[in-house]
Order: sequence, then C-alpha cells, then structure tokens
Amino acid sequence: MSQIPFRISVIMGIYNCAPTLAEALDSLLCQTYQGFKVIMCDDGSSDNTAEVAQAYVDKYPDKFILIRNDHNMGLNYTLNHCLEYADTEYVARMDGDDISLPDRFEKEVDFLDKHPQFAIVSGPMNYFDDEGVFRSGRGKGVVVKENFIYGTPFCHAPCMVRKEAYDAVDGYTVSDKLIRVEDYHLWFKMYLAGYKGYNLEMPIYSMRDDRNAKKRRHFRGYLNEARLRSWGFRKLGLPLYAQVFALRPLLVAILPFFVYDKLHKLKR
Repeated sequence: MSQIPFRISVIMGIYNCAPTLAEALDSLLCQTYQGFKVIMCDDGSSDNTAEVAQAYVDKYPDKFILIRNDHNMGLNYTLNHCLEYADTEYVARMDGDDISLPDRFEKEVDFLDKHPQFAIVSGPMNYFDDEGVFRSGRGKGVVVKENFIYGTPFCHAPCMVRKEAYDAVDGYTVSDKLIRVEDYHLWFKMYLAGYKGYNLEMPIYSMRDDRNAKKRRHFRGYLNEARLRSWGFRKLGLPLYAQVFALRPLLVAILPFFVYDKLHKLKR
C-alpha cells in the first residue's frame, strides 16, 4: 500500500465484535481516500476480537494500531484512550460491526477542507440486518442549537471532527451518567465551546441493526438521556418549552415493544 500523508485518525472502541470486525476494517481499506490510520482499542473482549484486530496490525503495520484496556471500561474511556494516539488534523469514528461506504472519508475531508467554519461533519446512515437495508436516513445540512431538542444532532459512528475541537473539550466525559449518551454530551460540549457542525445529505455509512434496538437498551440509558437533555437545553439557552422534550426518552422507555419497533423502523 502506497504511503500518503495521514490526515485522519480513525478511533475505534472494539468489544466482542470478532464476527463482524474484519468486514468493518475492510470497508476502511476500500475507502477512495486513504490518508488515514486506524487506532483500535480492545475494551476487555471475551472473544477473539483482539486477535482479529492484531491480524490487521500484522498485515498493515503502518495503517493499524491496537491498544488494550486492562478490563472493560466502557466506550467513553475507550475512545479517550484512542484519542491519546491521535495526532492528525481530523478524527473519525468507526464501530466494529458497521460498514463505511467507499467514499465516506473523501466526502468528509472535502467538506471540512472547504468549510473551515465547521468543526464537525457527519451524515445519515443505512440501517441493515441479515435481510438487507431496511431504512435509510437523510441529512439536513447545518446543525443549529434548536436541533438538539429532538435528539442527538449527529450520527456518532460516521462523524469526522477537527482534532482541535476534541482537544478543546477534553474529549469524552467519563461518567456512569453518560452511558449510551456519550456522543450527545460531546456535541453539547462542542457547541457550548463555539464549534459548529453539518450533516451531509446522503448516507455515508451502514449501521448493523437487528431491528430490536430497544431490547439492547436499559432504563438507565433512557434516564441518562433525559437528564442530559434537561442539562444541555439549559446550557444552550433553549426556550423553556424544550424541557418538555427532555421527558421523551422516559416515555419511549415505557412504550410497548411492538410500538417502539414500528416507530424505529419508520423513523427518518
């Protein structure tokens, strides 16, 4: 593989994703823009995730880095561990069970290069399972603070962020109160620090989703989101009515599963 300057550090927290990790990493190797390195942190996996990752390090030693946590620490801590090794202009995310579409990095780098007023770029995702893609999102351009009312304004896994923005907010905040909402909190912090972002219109990423997302979430995650919304809306100076939307996660938590599942599949 030819050597070109690395402008992107891809940070990956990997945990018990051995069956899907190779497909995820291959999607990076197939990118039309190859100016990146991949920093993988194994978060105490109990399967052979680390062995799959090490095989890529062995084959592409200039492209892949593998670090490890002593034991399972959670995504917030793990991504911060990756950030310690990120020394490039841009930082991109990737999960070990998803797929980056071939022109993802090319589109994101091109956008950030041409729009210095933005520090964050992300894009919508295709949602797929064993039966194929069952839903595709659409991006809506510039993200303003009012967009935070309706949920996290950026898809986390497909994002690319200027490293200076991560540095300015000290990365991810590690707290049990932010489990499942570490990205939403990150965007609040960046916007409060004066950084802005943009969502590309068309999907740049495919997320593996078994259509049963609610079964993977626990009440604590919904409680964390409600608490974060209330805090963030106040910090951003959003209108008082926004606090009503802070209760939405708690309402979702008590929905019958069949209702949630239908809404989840139809959501845009």
